Amino acid sequence: MRNMASALIEHKRINTTLAKAKALRQFIEPIVTKAKDNSTHSRRIVFSQLHNKVSVTELFGPIAEAIGDRPGGYTRVIRTGFRKSDGAEMAMIEFVDFNEVYEGGKTKNTGGGRRRRRGGRSKTSGAQTNAPATNVKTSEEEE
Repeated sequence: MRNMASALIEHKRINTTLAKAKALRQFIEPIVTKAKDNSTHSRRIVFSQLHNKVSVTELFGPIAEAIGDRPGGYTRVIRTGFRKSDGAEMAMIEFVDFNEVYEGGKTKNTGGGRRRRRGGRSKTSGAQTNAPATNVKTSEEEE
């Protein structure tokens, strides 16, 4: 579990069997909850469970910032099918806040602006709406 937890912290997503993914979720959730409190005591407790200094640094750095306001449920398990060799059910476990595909309401505006149907001038400017049409001939010009 320590190695899988360290791999999940470092890579943010790993593929494994469904049973291992569910067991890892129970193992990693309390550790991530401890990482929300950045104190020496909580760092020592997490290090005693992980035994990996790089993972502890990563967990208390960007991961703790991303999950700071989340009350729980830091990981997601997604079933990916069956392994070809032995038929074991495979799953992908990942941190919820580090997946760009499932970010639902957190879409970033790229600055493209609104698109208009005709692509021409906007209808809101007063100069174009009050100006007379230039191609219309009056009755005096026709004679």
